[in-house]
Amino acid sequence: MNILFKVPGFILVFLGAITLSFGGLIVKSFEGANLWQILFWRSVFFCLVIIIFLLITYKRQFFKAFINSGIPGVIGGVILGCGFFSYVFAMYNTTVANANFIIQTQTLFLAIFGYLFLKEAISKITLVSIILAISGITLMLGDSLTSGQMIGNVIAFIMPISFAVLIIIVRKYPSVDMIPLQLIAGVVAMIIGYVIAGRVDISLHDIFLGFLAGFFQVGFGFIFITIGARTTPSAVVGIIMMSEAIFGPLWAWIFINEQPPLIVLIGGSIVLFAVLLQFVSKFFIKKEVN
Repeated sequence: MNILFKVPGFILVFLGAITLSFGGLIVKSFEGANLWQILFWRSVFFCLVIIIFLLITYKRQFFKAFINSGIPGVIGGVILGCGFFSYVFAMYNTTVANANFIIQTQTLFLAIFGYLFLKEAISKITLVSIILAISGITLMLGDSLTSGQMIGNVIAFIMPISFAVLIIIVRKYPSVDMIPLQLIAGVVAMIIGYVIAGRVDISLHDIFLGFLAGFFQVGFGFIFITIGARTTPSAVVGIIMMSEAIFGPLWAWIFINEQPPLIVLIGGSIVLFAVLLQFVSKFFIKKEVN
């Protein structure tokens, strides 16, 4: 695993975004498993890959890594676990395109929460980005009023909100290690899935998909992004992560013929533009100041 630390950060972030983009396709491909069974098995294999990574990375310091994260680590893990639940729920109850476009609003929520909890000023460009994103989301949600996807779209917002809250915690407590948080999040999601599902026995076909989703798609995706973000400017990370919103609907269209309505593509494009405007402005403003 240590070889990952030698790979250029922006390449790892891109690989992570591509890996995560297969989430919607995998969730839509389950045959008999219900939402909560999918969440359980996905979380089981996610926890497995994170445990393996932590053991290789920390060795005898495995448990100390969790102790060092403290209360912020526990809170961050629980919040991220709720985000994992909302991801599966959204992919199960709305289109891959809707869910992926809504995920991209995480940057805008981060700006809002930064203003509320860290007293970070919101620039005029950020305010314009927020207004644009709200406009794009209104178009997307307006289309879902007659398609039965509203609940999936609404729950999807837990994903970017939980991510933004998590980042605020990490910025307030920079010593918190993100990877131990991910194991806590996986355990939380696994417990939610097990308790609500009642029974977790599913077909070997669906268990294999759970393995792909948890071990590779989410597990490797988060590991790649966590390591890559250490050496990649945040603005660049945000721009690269937008590729998830592009490739996710593309895989769903190619493999399961899920084609989103034109109004969703228009609304999603507005959201992506708003996020791109936010990141590019921050990146270039910093360069001009320096």
